Amino acid sequence: KISTPVVQYSTSNAYNYTAIFDDHISINSRILFPTSIDESNGMEDARFVLFTDNGNKRYIATYTAYDGKKIMPKCIETTDFKTFQITSFTGSAASDKGFALFPQKINGKYAMIGRQGGRCMSIMYSDNLYHWDSYATLQIPQRPWEILQMGNCGSPIKTEYGWLLLTHAVGPLRQYVISLSLLDLQDPSIVIASLDEPLLTPNEDEREGYVPNVLYTCGMMMHNNELIIPYAMSDSAVGFATVLLSDVIAELIGQKPNV
Repeated sequence: KISTPVVQYSTSNAYNYTAIFDDHISINSRILFPTSIDESNGMEDARFVLFTDNGNKRYIATYTAYDGKKIMPKCIETTDFKTFQITSFTGSAASDKGFALFPQKINGKYAMIGRQGGRCMSIMYSDNLYHWDSYATLQIPQRPWEILQMGNCGSPIKTEYGWLLLTHAVGPLRQYVISLSLLDLQDPSIVIASLDEPLLTPNEDEREGYVPNVLYTCGMMMHNNELIIPYAMSDSAVGFATVLLSDVIAELIGQKPNV
C-alpha cells in the first residue's frame, strides 16, 4: 500500500512544508508527491546525500520543483525517512537545475555544485544551507561530447585523492553521457582532473525510449573499492554500472593508487 503523508505548511512560506508518514507505513511505501504549487508539475532529480556536521547526521536531497512554467531549487531533509522537511532555496544564486550538496562543510561553509545559466558547472559556498548568493564557474564544456552543456550527477564522494564528482554532459545529437571529475579536498574549486572520454555512453539497447539517447543519474555510492552507479536509460528503464575506484583514479591522475 502506498501512502501519502500528513502535510503541515510553514506559516511563513507557502512553498515550505513538513511531510509526516505514519509509523506503520513501510519505508518503500512512503512516497513524496508534489504538494506545494511551485512543484505542481514535478519534483525532479532528487540528489540525496548523508550530510555530517559535528557528528550530527541527516539526509539532505536537493531537487528541482517545476510548476509547468518555471523551476525552483529546493531541498528535502530527514533523519528517519518518516518526517521530511521541504524548504525552498533563496538568494541570487538559487537558480536553474542541478544543485548537489557536499556531504560535509568545507572550511566551515556549506558547499554546493550548481549549473547557473544551464551550460557550465559552478561551485558555491554559504553560511546558510538555504541561502546562496554567489557562485564561481567550476568546469566549462571543452570536449566534443560535452560541447552543448555539462552538469553534476549527484553529490561528490570523498576519497583520499580528492572529491570524486559524477557528471553528465551533452554532445552532438543531444546525446547525454556520464563522466567523472576529481576536485581538490581542501579547495574543491580546483579541478585536479576529469576524464578525457565518457565513463558511460548510451549503447544500442539504451538509446531508445521516452527521452532518447540519454543516460542520467542523480548519484553513486562507494562500497569497498567499488563505485556503484544506478542510472536511467532514456527515461524508460534503470540499469546499474560498477567500476573500481582504483581504475577510475588511475585514469584520472595517471597512476595506479594503492587501495
